Amino acid sequence: MTRGGKPKEHGDPERRCIATGEVQPKRGLIRFAVSPDGKIVPDILEKLPGRGIWIASERSALHTAVTKRLFSRAAKQPVEVSETLVDDVETLLAKRLTDGISMARKAGAAVAGYEKVKDWLGREEARILFQATDGSERGKSKLHPPGGRGSFFEVLTSSELGLSFGRERVIHAALGHGGLTERIREDAIRLSGVRDLPSKGTAGS
Repeated sequence: MTRGGKPKEHGDPERRCIATGEVQPKRGLIRFAVSPDGKIVPDILEKLPGRGIWIASERSALHTAVTKRLFSRAAKQPVEVSETLVDDVETLLAKRLTDGISMARKAGAAVAGYEKVKDWLGREEARILFQATDGSERGKSKLHPPGGRGSFFEVLTSSELGLSFGRERVIHAALGHGGLTERIREDAIRLSGVRDLPSKGTAGS
């Protein structure tokens, strides 16, 4: 099983995490690259040139790689690692997730607001329910996830969700069918592992 509970698909590329030593599908890992000036750079889009260095999308694994200086060992050369690397990765993952939800919204595949989300859930149009980490627990408990792997995430703040919809704050959002759904799900799972969150509501029910 991969992280998040999805069986590994045939041909799914795998890489070894330098912190845990485990081999797993790339979707559960974060790629890093060495810049020309010898700095470690998070490669969230996996497009930077050179040999990739892979770490599981878990905050503890990232901390291990930094504190034990595993990047230099993996790169087989001295490298410079930013003191804010873990937080930088979290920020990049959050931006990728909010950008993805924004793209889905523009394509008509995402809605925000209690009534609209409730309507989508009632008509079984929602594939994923997002709720803000800083929203009212009483209000959030009135909506129930559509079910299945990665159908519920409580990983973004209300202001972060708001960015996806051009609003100041959003507490409830739903993602429907569409080509971006699986990418957004995987991005949310990766952010769930890196962001310091309560144990509930992070990787889907």
